[in-house]
Amino acid sequence: MAEEQKKQEYKVIIPEAIEGGVYANAVSVHFNNNECILDMAYTLPNTKEPVIKVVSRINMSHKTAESFIKVLSNALLDWKNKQKSVKAQS
Repeated sequence: MAEEQKKQEYKVIIPEAIEGGVYANAVSVHFNNNECILDMAYTLPNTKEPVIKVVSRINMSHKTAESFIKVLSNALLDWKNKQKSVKAQS
């Protein structure tokens, strides 16, 4: 029998310089043989020519990208379920 893996808890530290985050309303995803690259961007409004400003680039391995998709999907599903619950109580 395989030994059960224990969940390890991590302490998350967010440096003060980035704790406020950045706003992004667009994302571009690129893959190569080694990694997945996410460019988080902001579409500038009221410009003559459409302008997209990249505000953050995230590089991750394929395995981390798969994990990210699962975590993001679960978080979004949880949020949607809470929204349904709030509307049902109104």
